[in-house]
Amino acid sequence: MRAFVAGATGAIGRRLVPQLLEAGHEVTAMTRSQEGAARLREGGAAAVVCDVFDAGGVRAAVAEAAPEVVVHQLTALPERIDMRDMGVFDATNRVRTEGTRVLLDAALAAGARRFVAQSLAFAYVPGAGEPPCDEETPLYSAAALPLGGAVKAIDELERDVTGTPGIEGIVLRYGWLYGPGTYFATDGSTAAEVREQHFAIIGAGTGVYSFIHVEDAAAAAVAAVERGGPGIYNVVDDAPAPVHEWLPFYAEAIGAPEPPQVSEIRGEVLAGSQVVELATSLRGAANAKAKRELGWQPRYASWRDGFATCSAA
Repeated sequence: MRAFVAGATGAIGRRLVPQLLEAGHEVTAMTRSQEGAARLREGGAAAVVCDVFDAGGVRAAVAEAAPEVVVHQLTALPERIDMRDMGVFDATNRVRTEGTRVLLDAALAAGARRFVAQSLAFAYVPGAGEPPCDEETPLYSAAALPLGGAVKAIDELERDVTGTPGIEGIVLRYGWLYGPGTYFATDGSTAAEVREQHFAIIGAGTGVYSFIHVEDAAAAAVAAVERGGPGIYNVVDDAPAPVHEWLPFYAEAIGAPEPPQVSEIRGEVLAGSQVVELATSLRGAANAKAKRELGWQPRYASWRDGFATCSAA
């Protein structure tokens, strides 16, 4: 199958392109740099240098590739997430709104039959003690900025992808990514914050995170290229866990000191009210639909298995 991958040199894209090639697909990969294109060609993919906001360039590149499937893995996230910065997600929000429309238009014009895009599995309405969210759980549209802007952008992306006539739209809602190239990588900003004891257990640490290793995230995208009906799928591991459980384990895995514990009031002073809400009220996500309909299984069924590899990463 011919696949066009936008965001081919990002954390997921760097794993996705080799997996698609290994599965026998013909891949054209889009990147913004000549250096990235050279690496992609060395790995066996065709490569094109283009910015997603260059609508004419994207349209021409996709037309030349003549893909059956277009995969959208583009983001524009900063090196570090500061939830007190109201504009921290602005660049990625634009990619997920304007950029998605550019890619969809190009895919339709080129005759692609399928479109796969990334979204988030941690943008659901919060609720401490509630069961993990399935794909029918409402998104947290009432969230304050900056999270509220990100939720609005992914809601728009999801409606565009799944509601565009003439193409099979699939949305993959990824959990918190870890592994090489992510914030949780041993050289990532989250790891640095944990080592510096700037990432604390706030209150009782009851916020529940659902994680996914980047290799498993890429494997889910391969599955979505090959099979499964249109719609939305949570791509997370099998083990949603509260902060008070996973954070000490992660700290030990990367050789960091034991994380401090602070009150919710102190947490708000240090990191802002939205971080406190995530740390205490976030809900995990359930992956049953992706397993059932995409035939996908995470290699790292639990973050415990994946985090244990961090010291060797």
